[in-house]
Amino acid sequence: KDRWKMTIQAYSKAKDGNKKLSANFRVREFACTDGSDPIFIDTELVKILQKVRNHFGKSVTITSAYRTPTKNKACGGETYSQHLYGKAADIKVNGVTPKKVAAYAETLLKNKGGIGTYSSFTHIDVRATKSRWKG
Repeated sequence: KDRWKMTIQAYSKAKDGNKKLSANFRVREFACTDGSDPIFIDTELVKILQKVRNHFGKSVTITSAYRTPTKNKACGGETYSQHLYGKAADIKVNGVTPKKVAAYAETLLKNKGGIGTYSSFTHIDVRATKSRWKG
């Protein structure tokens, strides 16, 4: 497997918003909440989120995925946040605690990726290195 393979895709919210990326996710769900049009989405992230959806059998709400640098700064995101590259999503799984979501994500991202457990959501990203934290 080519580890330099580009897995980040660029989309237009206006043009591609309704496009299905997987069984349960559409492009628009990954859009920056500032209303900007371009959306960057890592295909690996979509696969992980779909596995989370399948595992729990409950709807997954993306509260924040791609962020523009301005939006990221405004919401207090890290300077080099994975959200800036379309490689991260903050999610809520209906009726499932963030801790349980994080525990399952751990099985999918054993030695890589970022998993952050917060009181009301779980952060999941597909960075090459392993990072874990509690917010």
